[in-house]
Amino acid sequence: MSLFRSTCTVFVILFLVYSSLSNAIRSFPITGDEAEERVSGKTLIRLFDDFDLPRFAEAPEYRNGKECTSNGSSSSFSCDPSHVHISMTLDSEYLRGSMTAIHSVLKHSSCPENIFFHFVASESNSVKPSSLTQHVRSTFPSLNFKVYHFDESHVKTLISSSIRVALENPLNYARNYLADILEDCVDRVIYLDSDIVVVDDIQKLWNIELTKSRVIGAPQYCHTNFTTYFTDDFWFDSSISRVFHGRNPCYFNTGVMIMDLVKWREGNYTEKIEKWMELQKERRIYELGSLPPFLLVFGGDIEAIDHKWNQHGLGGDNVKGSCRLLHPGPVSLLHWSGKGKPWLRLDEGNPCPLDHLWLPYDLYLHNHHRNLLHQDM
Repeated sequence: MSLFRSTCTVFVILFLVYSSLSNAIRSFPITGDEAEERVSGKTLIRLFDDFDLPRFAEAPEYRNGKECTSNGSSSSFSCDPSHVHISMTLDSEYLRGSMTAIHSVLKHSSCPENIFFHFVASESNSVKPSSLTQHVRSTFPSLNFKVYHFDESHVKTLISSSIRVALENPLNYARNYLADILEDCVDRVIYLDSDIVVVDDIQKLWNIELTKSRVIGAPQYCHTNFTTYFTDDFWFDSSISRVFHGRNPCYFNTGVMIMDLVKWREGNYTEKIEKWMELQKERRIYELGSLPPFLLVFGGDIEAIDHKWNQHGLGGDNVKGSCRLLHPGPVSLLHWSGKGKPWLRLDEGNPCPLDHLWLPYDLYLHNHHRNLLHQDM
C-alpha cells in the first residue's frame, strides 16, 4: 500500500505542477560580448567564451501578491529588511540544477520580488563567476541576486578524501563560510543545495524561529543510526567521542538549513568546524565530506523543522544512486541528495519515478532545440 500511495502522490503533484506552469518568454538587450540565439521562438543569450555551458530559456516573470510588503526601489539592495535571503553555490557542473531550484522557489513564492539570492562561486572553477552571473541574469532578468567569489584556498588543505569524489568539491564547504562571505547586514539566511525543488511558499520556511541559542534549523531524523556517520576510531576514542556527552544528536541533512549568521559569527562556528576537519586529516574519524563536521558541532542542538522541508535522499545512496520513494507525510521540498541527479537520469532515458517531479521546473533547452539552432547556422 505504501508504494501505491507514493505513486498516487507523484501523479497528483505532477498534475498540479503541469497544470499551473506558465510559458511566458520575454526578450532582453544583447551586449557586445554576447551572442543571440533564437530557438523555437525563444531568445537565448550566450557568452562567446562559454559555449559549453547549458542553455536555458528565460523564466516567466513572477510578481508579488497584494499581501507583500517591500521597500520598492531598494529591492535590489541586499540589505533590504523585507528580503528573504537564500544562499546557494553556483558552478558549471550543477548549473542546470541551480536554475531549476531557483525557478521552483520563485514559482511557489507569495512574494517572489522579496527574495534575494546570494550565490557563491569559485574563481578556480572552469567557468568564470562572471559567466555564471550572466547566465543567471539572462534566465531570470528580474531576479534580486549577488554572486560572491569563494576563495577555495580557505578550505582545500582541510578537505580529506570521501566515499564519492563529488563530495570533495571545495564549493560543498562554502556553507561553512557564509557568515564571512555575506554582508554583515544579512543576519540570517536559508541555505539550499542545487539539487532541490521547492513546491511550497519559501516564506513559510523563512518565518520559522530559531529558539533559545540555536544557530541553525533543519529537519532532523532521529530514527537514523547516528553512529554510522563516524568511524570506529572515533567511537573507541573517548577523548573525541565525548563531544556528544550530554547531547542527544540526530542526523540532519545540511542541504536545507536556516542559519542565524549573527550567532554564527559570535560563536566563531567556522573555526569550530575547521578544527574537526583538521583532526580528520590527522586521523580518519568519518567517511563522508562536509556533513560530519556539522553533525559534530551542531548535533543535538538544532531547531527541528518539519520533515516536509527536506524530502531528501531522492538521488539514492552515495554509491549506487538507486531509486527512492517519498517519505510518508506532506511535501514542501524535494531533495535529490545522493549520487543520482534527476537531470542526468532524465537525459539518459532512465529516470526514477520521482525525477518527473523535477522536470516541470527545468528551463534547459534540450538537444532537439540545439539541433534546430545548428541547422539554421
